[in-house]
Amino acid sequence: MLKGIHPCISPELLKVLAEMGHGDELLLADAHFPGHAMNARVLRADGVGVATLLHGILPLFELDAYAPPLIMMAAVPGDKLDPAVEASYLSAIHRHVPQARPPERVERFAFYERARKAFAVMMTGETAKYGNLILKKGVTPHQSF
Repeated sequence: MLKGIHPCISPELLKVLAEMGHGDELLLADAHFPGHAMNARVLRADGVGVATLLHGILPLFELDAYAPPLIMMAAVPGDKLDPAVEASYLSAIHRHVPQARPPERVERFAFYERARKAFAVMMTGETAKYGNLILKKGVTPHQSF
């Protein structure tokens, strides 16, 4: 166990976060998402919701400042989005990145294409419909130690 690392961050996830470069994307996939069919690099956080993972990831992860860093799937025609899902994610995000804007919404098949190209897919225990969230990594600020 490490100090200052949220307990939802597995050693495998910590390694993936460190290996990602700026512009790489991490998909926090809901429990319904076909992650294993979409991407070769799949991590698991069964039983852990996306908002909890955001609290663990965002202190370690700089969001992209040059492109929309938060992406969610748009509702399929005829479906409705539950605004509480995005609100709960933004509540967690704003705790760590107060200036973050709401997620960009992309069409279902465009979202699937991004999932295929993502650096990794993290399968979560999130059960909310349209509960998937892509995080685009930015440049980590220089730190003097």
